[in-house]
Formats: sequence, C-alpha cells, structure tokens
Amino acid sequence: MSGHSKWSTIKRKKGALDAKRGKIFTKLIKEITVAARMGGGDPESNPRLRAAMAGAKAENMPKDNIERAIKKGTGELEGVQYEEIVYEGYGPGGVAILIEILTDNKNRSIADVRHIFSKHGGNLGENGCVSWMFDKKGLIVFSKDSVSEDDIMDIALEAGADDITESEKEFEVTTDPSNFIQVKEAFDKAGLSYLVAEIGMIPQNTVPLEGKDAEKMLKLMDALDDAEDVQNAYANFDISESIMENI
Repeated sequence: MSGHSKWSTIKRKKGALDAKRGKIFTKLIKEITVAARMGGGDPESNPRLRAAMAGAKAENMPKDNIERAIKKGTGELEGVQYEEIVYEGYGPGGVAILIEILTDNKNRSIADVRHIFSKHGGNLGENGCVSWMFDKKGLIVFSKDSVSEDDIMDIALEAGADDITESEKEFEVTTDPSNFIQVKEAFDKAGLSYLVAEIGMIPQNTVPLEGKDAEKMLKLMDALDDAEDVQNAYANFDISESIMENI
C-alpha cells in the first residue's frame, strides 16, 4: 500500500513535536485529567487513562505532572472542567477531517476552528459527515531504517496486533484499542524503537494530494495542531515521500 500519511507521522517528519513540547504537555495533561474524571484514577482499571499515561511517559513528561493531572481529574485537586467535542469538515482536495476538542470554552473552540478552516481552504461540515470514514485503532509506526519486517512480525502477531502494513519508508502496526498497550509493551520489552505509538482515528481510505493542495492541507493541519483546544486532528490524505521532501 502507499501509506496513510497519518498526521502524527508527518508532524514528526517535519520536526514539529520537538519544537512544541509545551503544547504537547498541555494536551497530554488535558487527556489524563479527562480520562481520570471519566474512569477513575487507577490505570489498571481505566484503559483510557493507561493509554494517556503511556503517551505522557513516551514524551518524557515528569511523573509529578502526571500525578497532578490524575488528581485534578478525580477531584483530589481543584482543576478545570473540560468538555469533549468532535468537529468534522473538509480540507483542500475534498480531504475528510475529524477534530477532537477538549475545552473549557465551547464558543472559543468553534470560533477558532471555523477561522482556521476558512483561512486555509477548508470548511466545517455537519456532525457525522466524515466520522464514518475513520476507525478507532491503535497505531505503532516504525522506520525501515531502524527495524526489518522480520523484527516486528512475530512480536506484533503474538502480542495481538491486527495487521502490519508497509509504506515507502515505514512499517505500520495497527491494533484494536483494547490490545494497544500490550502490543506496545511487547515492542518496548524487545527494545524496538518506534516513531509513533498512539490510539487514534485511522482513515479507511486516503485522498492523494500534491502541489498546492498538499501545501494548503499541511498548513491547515499545522494550524489545527497549534490551536489551544484541539486535542487531535485526523485527516484521510496521502502525500508521497518525494512531495513531502519538497514542502
């Protein structure tokens, strides 16, 4: 296959994550807080919290930050009450976009997202207009420079992964969300280094982009990633490695 060009993978290729560590920590803290509020502060009985904590540890978030976020979620410490919202819309070239919001101000969130879409050639749609195009999956991405298919195949299948696919420069392991932690931990135990490990919305198919549409789409996703209340933004576009290198 040609590869899904997951936005999280593209961000790493562009070096965005290292440059925006403070924003990443803020988003992770929000997710941990909400996960603890909804399912309790014990990660063993709260899969969402366990996944959020794993993401925080992968970003080297200090343990104290994680513990404070959990206590704010469970009410042991005073904290902000966040509302979860999903927005859907379309980008350049008819790309489907799904946006997960955690906010304490719904009016601010919708105004920011609407402005970003308008500025970068997209438009918001009705609820349900694109969500059917995505499936919730665990995703672990490896660079072909660091592992071979044989390195990951046996571990992935034995740990309960659903599938392994190949793009130009990467292997992508997908899992059911309920199996994500055990698959990730199996790779950790084996000492295999990955580019991305997260639970997210994976597109069922992709729209190939090039030229101006590719540039506009990347700028739109960059702007969404920078937005204060946007927790995650997913899109079903595909950009080849050769085009990425020239953007």
